[in-house]
Amino acid sequence: MYKSTCPANFVSKVSKIQRSDRWSVHRRLQELNIPSWCPADGALWIEIDSCIHAILLRSAIQQFVSTRSESIEWLERCWSTELDVISHQSMVVSR
Repeated sequence: MYKSTCPANFVSKVSKIQRSDRWSVHRRLQELNIPSWCPADGALWIEIDSCIHAILLRSAIQQFVSTRSESIEWLERCWSTELDVISHQSMVVSR
């Protein structure tokens, strides 16, 4: 197991994704400045230090484990939620 650079951070091994996709996820996490390691044994270790990092990790992994229809459904829910929030805000402002 890898040791965290800060005791308050959470370090975890990701095994849900296929070994062949772990390097791609690792590269994406590096682009997002999320500490991660992908040693020669094929494991993927990730260090999470904030809620934002956890959300970004979920998003990066979902790109590899979701089917196309699941991704479309997720995107449609996001658009719907955004519209609901905007509608709610305009109702609150107009009162």
